[in-house]
Amino acid sequence: MREALSLVVTTLNNAGTLRRCLASAAWAEDIVVLDSGSTDATLVIAAEFGARVFHEPFKGYAAQKQSGIDKARHRWILLLDADEALTAAARAAIDAALLAPGVAGFRLPRREQVFWTFNHAGVRLNTHLRLFDRMRVRMNDVPVHAAPETHAAVATLRDAVFEHYGEPDLATKIAKINAYSTGLVEHKRSGRKRFLAARMVLYPGVFFLRQYFGKRWFLDGWAGYINAVTAAYYVFIKYAKVYEAQRRSELGQ
Repeated sequence: MREALSLVVTTLNNAGTLRRCLASAAWAEDIVVLDSGSTDATLVIAAEFGARVFHEPFKGYAAQKQSGIDKARHRWILLLDADEALTAAARAAIDAALLAPGVAGFRLPRREQVFWTFNHAGVRLNTHLRLFDRMRVRMNDVPVHAAPETHAAVATLRDAVFEHYGEPDLATKIAKINAYSTGLVEHKRSGRKRFLAARMVLYPGVFFLRQYFGKRWFLDGWAGYINAVTAAYYVFIKYAKVYEAQRRSELGQ
């Protein structure tokens, strides 16, 4: 018999994607939805799936997700965002892995929505630690891109793919780039501060090549090219905003 599983999802006005998310993992023995003030049909949808719904003001990405994890009934957690969903084949892979885990968690490949399409089957997918033992894994404190972390051994479930429906159009992606890059300024300033100008000049191009050719985004056609260019811009604007903040601080502004 496999380990019992708790699905944990944090929400805020996610009626457009939540049903798909919960339906993809409705077989979990426990479903936790931690909401931070939804005014759409999010809570109605959560109730349809028998979720245990909690209400807390948003405390930041890491703290909010960790609070949801702490409310789970079971030791093993499947952590999804409300705009993500498991593929049909993922359940069998997860069930098999949880028969005798042997590790602190599992990284799952994520297939991205790329504007009007999804990643080509030949694209190299990024993997994320989303299935884990909550006694050995906790959220890190990185703003915006908070993620589960552990020093213990983890494995990768290549067949447990999940899909991200978070960027349906270019306008949404650009808005995220602006918001996320601003949210990372103080975190970046607290770390490496040297060679900011060189990073602005050199790293965006390197990142474009790594994604477009290394990750094979070229297989996504024009959507992949646009995605690679905007991803490189994200890299540039992150460091540009840190540089701006540093200069303003030096000038007493």
